[in-house]
Amino acid sequence: MKPTLLVLAAGMGSRYGGLKQLDPMGPNGETLLDYSIHDAAKAGFKKVVFVIRRDFADAFKANVGNRNMDKLEVEYAFQELTDLPSGFSVPEGRVKPWGTAHAIRAARQVVSDPFVAINADDYYGSDAYQRVIDYLAANPAIDASQCAMVGYPIVNTLSPHGSVNRGVCRLDGELLQTVEEHTGIAERAGVIRGANLTGADVVIPHDALVSMNFWVFAPSFFDVLEAHFTAFLKEHGSEMKSECYIPTVVDDLIQRGEAQCVVLPTSGEWFGVTYPEDKPAVQKRLAQL
Repeated sequence: MKPTLLVLAAGMGSRYGGLKQLDPMGPNGETLLDYSIHDAAKAGFKKVVFVIRRDFADAFKANVGNRNMDKLEVEYAFQELTDLPSGFSVPEGRVKPWGTAHAIRAARQVVSDPFVAINADDYYGSDAYQRVIDYLAANPAIDASQCAMVGYPIVNTLSPHGSVNRGVCRLDGELLQTVEEHTGIAERAGVIRGANLTGADVVIPHDALVSMNFWVFAPSFFDVLEAHFTAFLKEHGSEMKSECYIPTVVDDLIQRGEAQCVVLPTSGEWFGVTYPEDKPAVQKRLAQL
């Protein structure tokens, strides 16, 4: 088994105002990705696959990929708007990618071992990677019916500079029961609110666990993902801004009784940069580690 780190790095960075995947954060110019790769390699990962866009591939390889080749085997996959299942096409005028499920799907040809999918612009803490390696060691024969995620209390994942999107979870013991993507989440006057998938404004408890897109899957998950993404396109493929979220895919599998998802506890700290104003705080916290 060659555990693979799958890094979703194709995001536009629209709220941040640039390619935050390449933005220096550490005291010696390290990106958050450099920390993720260091932590993953130390825990026992052997390979990293970066899901990126072709228009910044050269800059990404020069600033991130090439300088980490001594730590892990490095490969690339490209998230392209036109990479769709047979029989589907991009609606005229659409420029927005199809979401995190589409991004993971982009790596289906280069990932053949159990893998962890993470965001490029998040710091997850070294303990999270070790927990995943321990989980895979205890479950070496996982298949598409088994997955795992690392969860964080929502109150520890907010930005004081604007709203965020999170997959809010409900558990039964160590098993995930539901995960629903919420958008526009922010804390005001001590109350955390966000919009659920129906668009309704809801209050979210401070101790609610959320998915920060730290998922563990078997390689056979790509077949399940293909079926779900195809169904999504049939229903929402003509919309200009529809997205297929990976938490929604996992939640659908759980509700249909086709998969179980273990939530892995971690003592690690999460932080990230959603807005430019987040950067100084992140830099300070990295320097303190």
